[in-house]
Amino acid sequence: MKSLILFLIIIPIQFGFTSVELSKGVVKKVRKEIKIAFEVEDVLLEEILIDETTNIKLKTKIYKDDLFKITKNDELIGYVYLGKAPSKTDEFDFLVLFDSDLIIRKSKLLAYREDYGAEIGSKRWLKQFNGLESSSSIEYGNGIVPISGATISARSMTIAINNLLQTIAVLQQENIF
Repeated sequence: MKSLILFLIIIPIQFGFTSVELSKGVVKKVRKEIKIAFEVEDVLLEEILIDETTNIKLKTKIYKDDLFKITKNDELIGYVYLGKAPSKTDEFDFLVLFDSDLIIRKSKLLAYREDYGAEIGSKRWLKQFNGLESSSSIEYGNGIVPISGATISARSMTIAINNLLQTIAVLQQENIF
């Protein structure tokens, strides 16, 4: 009987953690950034699902609620990627908006959970990623300006963007886009 009760408690908890959907707050932030970057409202976000065979090949794994196609009136506007990257003791959430040619239009820090290092959220610093495409390769301190006091997070964001660009390249080769 104890094992049945334990089973009935553990299974719903496990499913609760693996099927997390985007919160209304995150969706609101995403839509706001799309509106600013693309100067458009009332877009449709269509999730792009990646099969496990393809996901194995990716530098950045793409799971549920990570990658979306942005359309308006059946016209492709671009793509949005929602990701996480490690900071000193936690992780932060960010988004990357791509235009329809898969060139980075904008990156944005969505949530930062540390006392130090939030400077990576500055528009000026994040602009360094604008215009990058899947064939781009970036390196912290070599083309990407370091931030004193935010070294770990800035390096982590740079690595995350670089890995994402490599992932986009593979997805293009696999004809996902």
